[in-house]
Amino acid sequence: MSEQIVYVACAEAHEIHILGFDPETGALTPRGVTTVSGVAPGGMSMPLALSPDRRVLYAGVRTEPFTVASFAIDPATGALAHIGNAPLPESMCSIAVDTAGTNLLAASYGGAVLSVSRIGADGAVDGPAVQVMATPPKAHSIIPDPTGRFVYAASLGGDVILHLALDAATGRLTPAGPAAATPPGAGPRHLRIAPDGRHLYAIGELAATIEVFARDAASGALSHVQTVAMLPPGGTGPFAAADIHLTPDGRFLYGSERKSDLLAAYAVAADGRLTPLGTVASEDEPRGFAIDPTGRFLLCAGQHSDHVGVYAIGADGLPRPHGRVKVGRTPNWVEILAPTKS
Repeated sequence: MSEQIVYVACAEAHEIHILGFDPETGALTPRGVTTVSGVAPGGMSMPLALSPDRRVLYAGVRTEPFTVASFAIDPATGALAHIGNAPLPESMCSIAVDTAGTNLLAASYGGAVLSVSRIGADGAVDGPAVQVMATPPKAHSIIPDPTGRFVYAASLGGDVILHLALDAATGRLTPAGPAAATPPGAGPRHLRIAPDGRHLYAIGELAATIEVFARDAASGALSHVQTVAMLPPGGTGPFAAADIHLTPDGRFLYGSERKSDLLAAYAVAADGRLTPLGTVASEDEPRGFAIDPTGRFLLCAGQHSDHVGVYAIGADGLPRPHGRVKVGRTPNWVEILAPTKS
């Protein structure tokens, strides 16, 4: 591929929209639509995850029957070929693949569980979950750390971030230490780890905050170091903060807030602390977004606008509108595939 490929999950349409993206010009071009199989009439699909080798895309189905669909990615075009569906134990709002590419991790908001499913040699999830673990209320996301040793999961209802160890060979999660607490009422939703692995960031859905944690490299333990507001002074709730991402170089961090329809930008200091840079208007209901691998553009899905907005990231770190493209109904998750190196 000479261009980046963007995958957008459109929940109510049961579709993954495929777009080409030129990181030089910021042009976003429709390339095709793939239907997510296994979705009952009136059902919904949502979370996406890419395998570490970028050869397979996974899509979760959030209505019964709960499944995950696996798609092989054409390395030349980014087109998707369905290679299998496997059951999930609950409606999963977040999925991720471990760094070894052998386990699919999932978190359920309604079921308050995490699960681990094995991935076969062909890249497809190949059977029912091998582990289901209860969590505090409203588990909202799950991510592996860069080493593959640890996994973190956010409990929105419990105001904690679980710290787990992963045995990639068996697909078993075990507690690795005490859960890290967020301020009461923050409602941690999505998580990101800094490129150097030294800090973890959580977006607080209910308080519209970004929580900063220092991360111990040896143990994976988290220590809370900062809380930063997303909205300008005087902003009042209710809030519905959603997604969070860092630029690939770790210099800037962004969060989305759905009630205000905005993106909040921050500069990241050497010690991991954040300095607010300001906010910009986003697509209507910015539930999911992503940053392209060059770090020059932010692509934001508007769940109520049915568009993906392109924002150019300036030298000052602020994203500025740079165009938009219509996609399917209720887009809410964005993944970006970098071009294949020649």
